Amino acid sequence: MKRKIILDLAVTLDGFIEGKNGEVDWCIMDAEMGFDRFLNSIDTIFYGRKSYDLWGQFTPDQESGEAEKQFWELVHRKEKYVFSRTQKGTGHQAAFINDHLVEEVDRIKNKPGKDIWLYGGASLITTFIRLGLVDEFRLSVHPVVLGEGKPLFVDVRQRLNLKWVDTKSFSSGVVQLIYRLNE
Repeated sequence: MKRKIILDLAVTLDGFIEGKNGEVDWCIMDAEMGFDRFLNSIDTIFYGRKSYDLWGQFTPDQESGEAEKQFWELVHRKEKYVFSRTQKGTGHQAAFINDHLVEEVDRIKNKPGKDIWLYGGASLITTFIRLGLVDEFRLSVHPVVLGEGKPLFVDVRQRLNLKWVDTKSFSSGVVQLIYRLNE
């Protein structure tokens, strides 16, 4: 069975994935949301270059809680692919994909393993949506309205018919919506 590519991210009620200055301080990391379960269901992460530069090697500071440290430790154990038009090469941290995106993604999806997390950023998400490469949308809607910032859906030019899979709500006010692409 082919692995799924899952877009799992936090979004504000008004549809932003980060504030106008890149801030994500509104994002609630709540143990009740079971993010460790999600991380244990994947073994690969797809990043855009900018997201990888920001988060691909992120290390929480000493004052961070144990849960946050464990979260990042789990993230950094995954196989990482970075989609970039400019940066090339493969290191011990990540493999870079510069072209033949659809073929490379298909090759990775057909390798044995767990599902794949499409981490982002926004332009990589748009590209994957346009190419029909997102199998599942897991959007955690946070109880905040930013008014401006980086929107989740930009330049999506075709209609996407999705099939509802599940909805979960948490005491923090976050509501997680899970949809699959209708085939």
